Amino acid sequence: MLARPLIAAAIAAAFVPAAAFAAPCTSPDPVANVTFGIIDSGVPNRAVGGCTLDDRFDDEQAWGNTASFLAHVSRVSFELMRERQISARERIALIAAAKASEIGRTLTVKLIGFNDFHGTIKAGEGSSSNPGVARFATRIDALRAQNPLNAVVSAGDMIGASPLTSALFKDEPTIEAMNRIGIDFNAVGNHEFDEGKAELHRMQHGGNHASDAFSGLGLPQDVRGDGQFAGAAFGFLAANVHDTTTGQTVLPAYGVKDFLGNKVAFVGMTLKGTPTIVSPAGVAGLQFGDEADTVNALVPQLKAKGIESIVVLIHEGGFAAGGDNGCDGVSGPIVDIVSRLDPAVDLVISGHTHRAYNCLLPNQAGQPVRVTSAGQYARMLSDIDLTIDTQTRDVIAVAATNVATGTGSTTAEAPYMTDLVAHYDALSAVPKARVIGTITGAISRSQNAAGESALGDVIADAQLDATDDVGFGEAVVAFMNPGGIRADLPFNAPDGKVTFGDAFTVQPFGNSLVTLTLNGAQLKTLLETQFAGCNGQSSTRMLQVSAGFAYRYSAGATCNARITAMTLQGVPVDPSAAYRVTVNSFLADGGDGFAVLTEGSNRLGGAVDLDAFEAYLQANPAGVAPGPQDRITRLP
Repeated sequence: MLARPLIAAAIAAAFVPAAAFAAPCTSPDPVANVTFGIIDSGVPNRAVGGCTLDDRFDDEQAWGNTASFLAHVSRVSFELMRERQISARERIALIAAAKASEIGRTLTVKLIGFNDFHGTIKAGEGSSSNPGVARFATRIDALRAQNPLNAVVSAGDMIGASPLTSALFKDEPTIEAMNRIGIDFNAVGNHEFDEGKAELHRMQHGGNHASDAFSGLGLPQDVRGDGQFAGAAFGFLAANVHDTTTGQTVLPAYGVKDFLGNKVAFVGMTLKGTPTIVSPAGVAGLQFGDEADTVNALVPQLKAKGIESIVVLIHEGGFAAGGDNGCDGVSGPIVDIVSRLDPAVDLVISGHTHRAYNCLLPNQAGQPVRVTSAGQYARMLSDIDLTIDTQTRDVIAVAATNVATGTGSTTAEAPYMTDLVAHYDALSAVPKARVIGTITGAISRSQNAAGESALGDVIADAQLDATDDVGFGEAVVAFMNPGGIRADLPFNAPDGKVTFGDAFTVQPFGNSLVTLTLNGAQLKTLLETQFAGCNGQSSTRMLQVSAGFAYRYSAGATCNARITAMTLQGVPVDPSAAYRVTVNSFLADGGDGFAVLTEGSNRLGGAVDLDAFEAYLQANPAGVAPGPQDRITRLP
């Protein structure tokens, strides 16, 4: 039964030029017989022009299917027979061994995943643990070198909430850096919507910002021909985000990459709760759909196009213990999302929670699906190998490991990236270095057991100080959302001078302050809403409070029964009394699920949060000390 296909292959090969089969070799293969995989053909591995017969077949390279490998062996063996290097009988033995080897039956593709990059292009900015994009590029390149069949993908928040080196320039430096790396796809995250749909489209398609003088300042090799910002060379994906006017997704729902005829689809999306954590202006005119429902609806479309290998890039995540590759006690929204996914989904690359984990979670059919997340700020990458059955074109195995990028001398900086970082660092040097005040010691955003941080105390105090005077709000208390505190405030030796760059890294959003009136009962609702599952809250978010206000809560109590005491200047809060309360504009519009704040009356706008912080530092020239962390008391 073997003769007919062998004859057909031989005829087809007869017209291929001899040069097509020449294969350079640096080290001749020492095996005794020509071997394909583990199959010994029985044909002696003779020397041929400085190489060997085995070298000429190059079976170790990737093959898109068994047919392509068999055709290759047929062509090369025919040429060798024409050269009188092998006999016709040996050619038949070689083709039989090639068929038995099943080389090309599977194909391994390497995916390199990351998430929550947040514009951290400069090493050490925001934290000494941040390796910077030049080292990040080195690690990506090293992983790529292991397999030329690869894709580099991001699970969102590549931009937004960025340090000044990127943020000052509208995050164009980050897009340019990712273009240089050559990533393939980025799923939108909530922070991609910080400045609205139009700005997100500009990130994709390019063009300078209409009114920002710091836009379009890239190096010549990074900007387009007219000197303007070039936009992303990779694809932003937004499967579950629709324009309410057109009904269409604001960006493509998925992207496809072909690996030797084996297509892999990457479906990208953000969390459906994005409108609760982005300002209303950022999500105006947009509708955010359920994550699992969105993917499941796309599966038939992808299959109709002959695509069986499906990867989900999702900016939503979970929490797990056990280290960077652990999955102990996994919890969070990603667990429910995966449990509702169609079994056709082969891999989920997640983000948003800034945690690293490597899990197997059950899908809709109870089958385990690999789910990864690579932490934050370029500190880690997910090294993932997909094994694809080239006959069914579906994934049959997934292996994943989270690997550290490395800082300092651990990982060298990619030479092709250092000029980009240096360019923007130099352009931002003057505004970064401006001294705005003094602190007496490093001030951390890490929360104690009650959920209070020293830096949260200080920021809340600054916001109260900016709005407590007559005519400026007459506020008596200020609350700060923890998600708006992006980094610790470092102590710069020897005298603790705080630079604008330091402060911007802590509060990069540019929210304005809003003072409004709530009664005591609404204040209690506000505090009750801090806890996951209460009043629509998706995850626990402990508001930071200003001096003079204190409260106690019982962690073991039920929703709307946790807050046991609230005092202002030592006096119990009266449920029916009116209180002037300051929050940032994001919270004032119900951000982070604090809907009760939208009920506040007599609103008065105030300074930008970072300006208020600077004014507070300058009003305390002797230095601001870390907050006392004694305003919130946790009870059993």
